[in-house]
Amino acid sequence: MYLATTFLIVPQLAKLSGRVALPVFKSGNLIPHNYITPILNRHYVKPPLKSQLTNIADNINAENNQLKLTYLDANFPFIDGFPLLPHLSHKDGRKVDLSLYYTKDKIEGNLKPANSGYGIFVEPTSSEQNQTNECKSKGYWYYDYSKLMTFGSRDDLEFDLENTKQLIEYILQDSVTQKVFIEPHLKRRMNLMNPKIKFQGCHSVRHDDHIHYQIK
Repeated sequence: MYLATTFLIVPQLAKLSGRVALPVFKSGNLIPHNYITPILNRHYVKPPLKSQLTNIADNINAENNQLKLTYLDANFPFIDGFPLLPHLSHKDGRKVDLSLYYTKDKIEGNLKPANSGYGIFVEPTSSEQNQTNECKSKGYWYYDYSKLMTFGSRDDLEFDLENTKQLIEYILQDSVTQKVFIEPHLKRRMNLMNPKIKFQGCHSVRHDDHIHYQIK
């Protein structure tokens, strides 16, 4: 009964709130990291954001048919202002988290290091800014707490800087883009200077395991 309601009734009701579901099945170029996200109704967005994500996914796949665009948490289907915990701002249909890209044995693809999509970080080097240490030294002890929420992980993947940078550049090209959150050391490592790339603040959690994307 729950599944029938989730996949047959909720999508129709969500339209009354101006939200649509992101694709559930992994046959297209825009895919969920896992099926828990849509089963829990955490994959709803405003139509312009879905259209933007679909276009980005298709562009990425057209350049490299080994790659798809993987989404994580988005928003609930109803009620502006009702937060998608533990996220602070996923409450209006305009936000979505996206996975970084990784390689396995230098081969590009869609594998991810954490089962949940969160909690395995691209750590700063000794010469890069360590925002986590800075935030935790200010009392924000929970800044990296998502490391406890991987629900299983693997350590045979390497961060794919080139394709992750290309994804962010696609995002930034569109005028509908309002903000992108990634950790400061990744912004500098990828040489991304666009002012739409922001630091989310110590009150949030670290963003070197995913990309936070929001539209106007």
